[in-house]
Amino acid sequence: MVTLDQDDIRYLRRAIELSRAAKAKGNGAYGAVLVGADGAVLAEAENDQASGHDVTGHAEMNLLRIAGGRFDDRTLAGATVYASAEPCAMCAGAVFWSGVRRLVYALSSERNYGALPRTENELHLGCREVLARGRRGVVVDGPALEDEAEQVFRD
Repeated sequence: MVTLDQDDIRYLRRAIELSRAAKAKGNGAYGAVLVGADGAVLAEAENDQASGHDVTGHAEMNLLRIAGGRFDDRTLAGATVYASAEPCAMCAGAVFWSGVRRLVYALSSERNYGALPRTENELHLGCREVLARGRRGVVVDGPALEDEAEQVFRD
């Protein structure tokens, strides 16, 4: 069980709100928020795979594309990514390459895949496993608020 503070919970809930907005637009129900070391929200993003016609349009990828163009390495190193669901292998790699050193997610991959229709486009590789391969550590906290995050898929 992960213990998060009130700010972590607030930012995770914002990521879940963004996932609901993405779903309402016909996209995958995923959202992400980047928060600086000072607690300021630096960027937000939704999944836009369907509406953007981009297979890499995951919320975390979109978030880090925005952040990479706006912030320096030091700012990113002090930031935290909050994701409505556990990042896939592609997104976990992007978190690593961005230099962000903390990731917090709501819905675990195990529960997430259980909530979705089965497809051939699944790569079951947890973000912890991906991030553990890097020489620079990334703190991973999650899952947390799984029931709230999973409800978006059911609504």
